[in-house]
Amino acid sequence: VTTPQGQMAGGPMYVLERGMGARWLGMIFAALTAVAAFGIGCMVQANSISAMVQETFHISPWITGGIMTVLTGVVILGGIQSIASVCEKLVPFMAVFYVLGCLIILVINAGEIPGTVALIVTSAFSGQAMVGGFAGAGVREAIRYGVARGLFSNESGLGSAPIVAAAAQTKNPVRQALVSSTGTFWDTVIVCAMTGLVVVQSHDWTKGLNGAALTRAAFTDLPVVGPLVLTVGLLTFVFSTILGWSYYGEKAAEYLFGSRVILPYRWLWVAAVMVGSVASLPAVWSFADVANGLMAAPNLISLLALNRVAVEQTREFLWSGRLEEASPPAPAAGVPSPLPRA
Repeated sequence: VTTPQGQMAGGPMYVLERGMGARWLGMIFAALTAVAAFGIGCMVQANSISAMVQETFHISPWITGGIMTVLTGVVILGGIQSIASVCEKLVPFMAVFYVLGCLIILVINAGEIPGTVALIVTSAFSGQAMVGGFAGAGVREAIRYGVARGLFSNESGLGSAPIVAAAAQTKNPVRQALVSSTGTFWDTVIVCAMTGLVVVQSHDWTKGLNGAALTRAAFTDLPVVGPLVLTVGLLTFVFSTILGWSYYGEKAAEYLFGSRVILPYRWLWVAAVMVGSVASLPAVWSFADVANGLMAAPNLISLLALNRVAVEQTREFLWSGRLEEASPPAPAAGVPSPLPRA
């Protein structure tokens, strides 16, 4: 839709309101998104980088948090154009830099790769895993952490990505959807898989390490440069995520309260960066996991209810060879939805 300020806006809250005629559910999604953003997109990210910097360089989380808070404030108080300008420079750099570092480590330890892959596969179906599964604990914990971390990693089904995708200048929604769908592939299949291989092949997980300490130990296979690659890579990932999620939360809050809430929300976001940097890790993760699950529920309802509409749009633009054609202009705020009611 087009806001009264002339900007493009979208996301599950508008889909729930205009596609399903359920504004109340759209408001619930927006409220949960505005809150959940502080977990997955802010405090967890700040906590991760402060822990890594402390582990690598022995710098206090208060110092790291202070620097991150100032940098975040400078960028997000400049608005969406400022956020986009920083992210479009950070994202390509961080992806190439981090993936290249992982590749170098894997090449150095190329002989370990077959055994690493075999270990991952056999461990998933080992007797120990089966016994735990029969007891119920293994399956329960695997599903609990698998869903939680998978949702955290690629945000599939969470409903966050459409919020920023709606602001993109594109010819039709299907074209933008295809672009957005590649994010899960690069994030999970490439970055997470390579990180997993680096960590498992190092065998540092057998030493009782976890979290930032485990990842840092794995990257020491590349002397001196390894920890630097990890820290710089994580710093850029974290900073771009904090900036991106500030926009998600801001648009959700704007949906509920209008443009007057934008500036207070940004200031609250900046403060949350500092809180996340020095807060307890388990508490931050628990908040993020619960908030993510609640946020995903309304979006999953819309995906099921409007599945037919998505199929029709895909057939109209993609399978008929009209991907380069423009769709009708987006309706202005307050104009009834042209989508059929589910």
